[in-house]
Amino acid sequence: MSFALRRKLAEKPAALPTATAIDPVTADIVRGAFETVCFEVATHLGRAASSPIINQSNERNAAIVDAHGRLAVGSIGTPHLTFVSQLTVRYGLMLQDKYDWGAGDVFLGNDPDAGGGHLPDYNVYAPVYDEAGALVTCIALQAHQGDTGGKDPGGFTLEATDIFTEGLAIPCVKLVHRGEKRVDVIDMIVRNNRFATFAGDLAAMISAVEKGVARIEAMIARHGADTIRAAINHAIDQSERQFRDEIAAWPDGTYRAVTWIDHDTTGTRDVRVEVALTVAGDTLSVDLAGTDARPELTGVWNTFANSRGYVMVQLASMIDPSIVKNEGLFNAVTIDIPEGCIANPPPNKPAALGSFHPACEITEAVCIALSGLVPRRAQPQVYKIGMPNAVIGFDGQGQMFMDQGVDSRSMDVSAVEGMDGWGSCPVSLGNLLLSQAEDAESRFPVLNLSRELTIDTGGAGQWRGMPGSLNVKQVLQPMMATAWMVSHEHPISGMCGGDPGSPYVNRFELGSPNERRIELAEQAMLPELAVIAYQHGGGGGFGPAFARDPEAVKEDVLDELVSIDAARERYGVVLTGSLEDYDLAVDAAATTTLRASMAEASAQVQAAE
Repeated sequence: MSFALRRKLAEKPAALPTATAIDPVTADIVRGAFETVCFEVATHLGRAASSPIINQSNERNAAIVDAHGRLAVGSIGTPHLTFVSQLTVRYGLMLQDKYDWGAGDVFLGNDPDAGGGHLPDYNVYAPVYDEAGALVTCIALQAHQGDTGGKDPGGFTLEATDIFTEGLAIPCVKLVHRGEKRVDVIDMIVRNNRFATFAGDLAAMISAVEKGVARIEAMIARHGADTIRAAINHAIDQSERQFRDEIAAWPDGTYRAVTWIDHDTTGTRDVRVEVALTVAGDTLSVDLAGTDARPELTGVWNTFANSRGYVMVQLASMIDPSIVKNEGLFNAVTIDIPEGCIANPPPNKPAALGSFHPACEITEAVCIALSGLVPRRAQPQVYKIGMPNAVIGFDGQGQMFMDQGVDSRSMDVSAVEGMDGWGSCPVSLGNLLLSQAEDAESRFPVLNLSRELTIDTGGAGQWRGMPGSLNVKQVLQPMMATAWMVSHEHPISGMCGGDPGSPYVNRFELGSPNERRIELAEQAMLPELAVIAYQHGGGGGFGPAFARDPEAVKEDVLDELVSIDAARERYGVVLTGSLEDYDLAVDAAATTTLRASMAEASAQVQAAE
């Protein structure tokens, strides 16, 4: 695969040919039906799959891609996957003759160099034809699989130097031919996966997209293929117009931001992500020039499709939420990602961990750059977690299992103008549901000892970030644990003068002579009854902390989200009374005096800078 192929995949496709004029009401009816199809397909997978990362955590999304490879309807699932699926489908569309496309076919792709995300994101898709045999759309279903057949279970190899270390890369393979399953191909793919649940997951993906095909065929029979095409064109054009109207309201200029990853998986420090956004009238360009391109970096290579998609995830969150998420957003934006940098790596670079970092730093940088233009929506769409604590072992029958650490936690939930950080996970995770602790305990020999919010971990601000949680887990038999720790030196950013969230900290074998903090990356065997403790970072604050309502700070102290010391030192609020007696009160005069001195000191620092 090559950079030239990526450029081809990212070209802006033309509208679908149609002679039908469509009214807005009919177009919206078709779009609504498409959204229902996506919901049904994704829900079918969630209910039929057997692995917890899909049927508990919902790490899957469905999308409808038109015959030219345009995203017609945004997917149901995790927002950061919404804008990735169409490039894998475009690769197949470019080679329809080679792969012998026809009605009743189902395809699979996951290759990052052929438009994919990272290898664990399997994209199963199927074409939909009209009665004349012309291609109208494809229904695509993307899901994170628990394994990829690579060196390490789960597909996350800390020291990987090429894609082949991480697993089986599939540009495009046909799973179903004219309605008949290709059992030999399916068996080969299943054989290259460690987990028994995968066969059921793959079968569920196939049946889900076949359900989607039947639903869309029924729509074509009801409305006619030309009406469907016209409705897709209308929705995409409308989204582009509405996005351009938003951009046109922003002041012209170039807005820059730099974010950092603590280190790669081998210890190379301060990996840089740089973004420049230029507004010119109703057009927006995003340029990642300046982003790190050191060839020796390990574990921080993101796929081109992911980088492109993560840029759009942040942009889409900072505009009117009623604008439909489809190809029209891409039509209004130019995204330039230098070839060879960590956001558009040379072919065959490993990419599994890139979906954590630098993917998250890309969205964070876009948010920082635009925070002054659209402060009401300036919340980073990120999860700054290095990677979850994954533990791997074998059951009594010798079958490997993997607890991927996708259970309940609080992390990275930032404030936005007018609202404190709220909830257990950042909005970028969408309807990704963090599994209940009881579910993990019923599947794996682990015990979740605690899931507690940690005081003073939410970034201080006029609106406060949500605190992170300390997750403490015990393994009930010897297991291997894997971790890559970042976001300690560079936690999630605060916005518009707000403080950053708290750092991440991870410890293995807590309370034993071998207790240690994971400073970098580690893959280790844990003895029976070993305890691991993961302190997840809190969300960033918004606006200067000394502008927060003192009564709100008092309530935070009463709720044990903020300590009395932090109320004084970070918010400039002086409290009388005690938490134990529940008689806290704001000393208004002392608070006014303290905040005045804090504001003066802040102004002096800014002037010096």
